[in-house]
Amino acid sequence: MGLTAQEAHSKKLAPATDGVLPVFLHRWSSRAFADRPVSTADLKLIFEATRWSASAYNEQPWRFIVGAKGSEAFEKILDSLIGFNKGWAASAPVLILGVTKRTFAHNGTDNSYDFYDLGSAVGQLTLQAAALGMTTHQMAGFERDKARELFSIPADYELGIAVALGYQGEPELLSDEKLRAMESSERQRKSLEELVFSSWGTPAQLG
Repeated sequence: MGLTAQEAHSKKLAPATDGVLPVFLHRWSSRAFADRPVSTADLKLIFEATRWSASAYNEQPWRFIVGAKGSEAFEKILDSLIGFNKGWAASAPVLILGVTKRTFAHNGTDNSYDFYDLGSAVGQLTLQAAALGMTTHQMAGFERDKARELFSIPADYELGIAVALGYQGEPELLSDEKLRAMESSERQRKSLEELVFSSWGTPAQLG
């Protein structure tokens, strides 16, 4: 018998670290979603969190297309996913496309930081969702040209990410054995010594 959703969630929790907000440690990327809708009020809170993300020149280049299950937008986003993602993401109650404007509004020049800013906004989206007891899964695996055509996205906007959002479901809902194992395994992260340097390759002394 496989793990329950709660048991899988407990295995995914990062070790408690004094001073680190619990939401950072509780966020993880589930592929199994419960058959439970997300309220429009909670969606508004999630996107309100993204609205206050930092951006170069306060450009706020991110745009989001959101579709609740059963809507035309949901089906279009699902249709743009590659087969591997389409299989499990179909059970998510909400699918989202993250899009970014490539040029600055104030002078029309290239914005070299638009993808960085989109990523920052999506990070806030995932954390707000986690704070509300939800899970998200970000996907690079979707057909950008197809999504652009389906939603008539202008040429000066670039598609960056697809996100499945909802409440965590039982791992056994996943039909693929490998995905079930991934859903129930502990998370691994590189050490700070591998990530934070005082000079290249030299770990910073962080105490």
